Amino acid sequence: MINHDEAAVRPLTLAWVSRHLEVGERIVKTEALHGGITADMRRLTIGTQDGSTRDLVLRSYVDPFYVARAEGGLNREAGALTLLAGTGVPAPELVAVDPTAAHCEYPSLLMTHLTGRTVLDDEGVETRVPLLARQLVAIHALRPAERPQKYVTLTTADTVVVPKGADAAVWAAAIDVIRRPTPPYEGRFLHRDFQPGNVLFAMSPSSPAGPRITGVVDWAATSWGPADLDVAHCSTNLALLHGPAWGLRFAEAYEEAGGVLAATTSERLYWQVRDALACSEEVQSVSQPWRLSGVTLCSQACQPSKVGAYLPYTYPGVFRHVSHVRCAASLLPA
Repeated sequence: MINHDEAAVRPLTLAWVSRHLEVGERIVKTEALHGGITADMRRLTIGTQDGSTRDLVLRSYVDPFYVARAEGGLNREAGALTLLAGTGVPAPELVAVDPTAAHCEYPSLLMTHLTGRTVLDDEGVETRVPLLARQLVAIHALRPAERPQKYVTLTTADTVVVPKGADAAVWAAAIDVIRRPTPPYEGRFLHRDFQPGNVLFAMSPSSPAGPRITGVVDWAATSWGPADLDVAHCSTNLALLHGPAWGLRFAEAYEEAGGVLAATTSERLYWQVRDALACSEEVQSVSQPWRLSGVTLCSQACQPSKVGAYLPYTYPGVFRHVSHVRCAASLLPA
């Protein structure tokens, strides 16, 4: 059931959208989309001149915290969608963008709607992980004429907050990993939030070909940096959703698909641990759309009392093989 108040488009934004429609088109239906964290999302059904319909998606930053940061993100997303057109990467097409709310009530972006849906269930994850890996390899293969901004990582060794009740020694070992200098890397075009919640699948039980990816969305954080950072981020999300083994499996699948990761175990560990620690600070907000979708998270990972104990074990195999990570080998479960 649609909450029509929630789905309503504000007057100035409605007029702005209407100016970017084809002659004879009009908005005939609006529907709130759930699953986003930073912005309000709406699907707009557009009636066309010949009596058919098509769908667009409107992203609007409404929360004051994100409004203040919207201009950069919307400009990055608009640039990314323009770049991706014609590349074979299934992304929305840009229709219009108002990054400073010059025409709308709030900073907004209008784009085409993609078919498919996010799939967060455990069932079929063994089939979807290789598809995710191949898609990320294709994204990293892009070589834009103008590089996006350098990647940003907000978490540092000094800002990590160790959750109450966490194993202090394990967390200290993990924090020590990201105290090291940033490893050298070969730059790649990064999505920066590539994870199951931002990938759409066509799931047809009757199709002998199985599931296929129909779209990758949320390109607001695109940047230039190490492939390991995107891989680590998706691995962390898969580990939270389906268990640590799937985080490790994704990195393997990425290499099987032709992707190239850091040369040494310690360099890979740096990026893996950095993302896991960053996710530990954001796990409540990141997991909210998953919970709204009815997902039961691995080991209740998103409860505050559990996340501190869970995240350091996201990559147990890596910790076991790095002797200079203090205490880790003796503290990991058998």
